[in-house]
Amino acid sequence: MVCLVIPALNEAEVIGEVVRSVPRTVVDQIIVVDNGSTDGTAQAAKNAGATVVSQPIRGYGRACRAGMNAAVKSGADIVVFIDGDGSDCPEFMSELVRPIQENRFDFVIGSRTRGTRELGSLNAQQVFAAHLAGRLLRLRYGVNFTDMSPFRAIRSELLASLPMREETYGWNLEMQMLVAQKRARILEIPVNHRRRRGGVSKVSGTFKGTILATFRIAATFFRVAFASRIADSPSLRE
Repeated sequence: MVCLVIPALNEAEVIGEVVRSVPRTVVDQIIVVDNGSTDGTAQAAKNAGATVVSQPIRGYGRACRAGMNAAVKSGADIVVFIDGDGSDCPEFMSELVRPIQENRFDFVIGSRTRGTRELGSLNAQQVFAAHLAGRLLRLRYGVNFTDMSPFRAIRSELLASLPMREETYGWNLEMQMLVAQKRARILEIPVNHRRRRGGVSKVSGTFKGTILATFRIAATFFRVAFASRIADSPSLRE
């Protein structure tokens, strides 16, 4: 069973279109997590055929965790994540899911920086952050990532085993780091990316959002990286 999780905050303008665009030959269940919206996001998602889960305490990581828990509880074998703003391209869903279904990989992420990007879909700060994170992950774990894209698929059993703690913008990076620590089979594929189809970005759309996201991502990297270094210390294993 393949379950798609879509965290959403005030995306009533576009969430119905996002849900309807998902290929139902690939995805069995769509869960939209309403992360404290003040518009009609939840109703629009329901009208489009999604199951709606409420997480009223705002935070991207909190919303993703609520969706993850609901997906695992429903019996999902594979959990896929995309954003609710219409910027991800669901036509690539099969390319993310199939390698896991064929038992060749455990975690597949779509790289926006390697795919075709609509003009204005990613700003310079996002591209720089993606490349910087990729270099740090390569130095720390020897894995090759070029993006922290929200568009990703993961084996449910692996996802449930990850000690995910991040509640805001560092969720995606934390997952990639923990998957690398697990020495899971990782695949990155290029995916196309579009400008958001409606609403306002909570991260790149504001200076405050960009600064907060940068801080949380940096804090997440150092917390996870140094925690694993301490755990790997020979003195602590004796």
